[in-house]
Amino acid sequence: MNINNIVVVSPMYQEIQTLMEKREITKNFRFLPEERVTSADLAWADAFVAFNTKKDYDYCQVQWVHSLGAGVDRFLFKKQWPEGVLLTRTICSFGQRIAEYCLSYILKDIQFHNEFNELQAKKTWKPLTPKLLNEQKVMIFGTGEIGQKTAEILSSLGVDVFGVSLSGKDKEHFKEVITIGAHEERLNEVNYVINTLPLTEKTEALFDEKVFNHLSNVGFINVGRGATIDEKALLQALENKHIKFAVLDVFTVEPLPKDSSLWEHPSVIITPHISAVTTPDEGVDCFVDTLMNIEAKKPLRNKVEISKGF
Repeated sequence: MNINNIVVVSPMYQEIQTLMEKREITKNFRFLPEERVTSADLAWADAFVAFNTKKDYDYCQVQWVHSLGAGVDRFLFKKQWPEGVLLTRTICSFGQRIAEYCLSYILKDIQFHNEFNELQAKKTWKPLTPKLLNEQKVMIFGTGEIGQKTAEILSSLGVDVFGVSLSGKDKEHFKEVITIGAHEERLNEVNYVINTLPLTEKTEALFDEKVFNHLSNVGFINVGRGATIDEKALLQALENKHIKFAVLDVFTVEPLPKDSSLWEHPSVIITPHISAVTTPDEGVDCFVDTLMNIEAKKPLRNKVEISKGF
């Protein structure tokens, strides 16, 4: 693969340009905001590097597309990918960031932060004994890099961590990995469910009424993709106490519309897709490493399997 001309499209294009210039990479670059991208740019490019694009582009004109984010559903979900075009994604500190994000909300729950805040407001002295992490069971949907890192950190603190994946293949740091489809009967055993799944045709609306009905007073954290959840079913599960609280960082439509019922629900915590932020430094590091590996014809651990969608 001969890569000489590279188009970089991102809201962070200026920061990326500054960082790339410091690397003194001997390639031809065009750094652009999306509104300035033209068909001529695609025709000129050998590689297209992008983050958070809103339009669909004709990627058959390039040899390589690199996502500056971990997710690639913007490129693949319900789309036909051109044969022979390489697709890679960013791998960096996402797993660590997401693990710490999830851990913070689990600790918030077992340490009774909400309860003590309410008691303080009432000037009421009422001791409650915090629970221990090693008493908790967590089921993580998605056993890829992010799910594995989350499992590693939680299990190191004594949490029993179960995984759910398409293959059901055993992975390190999980007490057990279950296939999607066989997981429902095990849901009533856990205290928390964490979703890290990508959006594919197999995971769209996976968390529906049927799944939520198997839960009982569980904390639910979504750091995967919003469209993997049926939001109406989620709201019903909150009302039925199948879910005691939901922490949602991703949504089907982003930004979350102001008329969404999720905003005002007392048992929902909303964050604006910040559980795994790609910093310009990390994005550039991963891109440069990938470029060097391509030119050296080395294996790419961040290569996307088109048939799987991730």
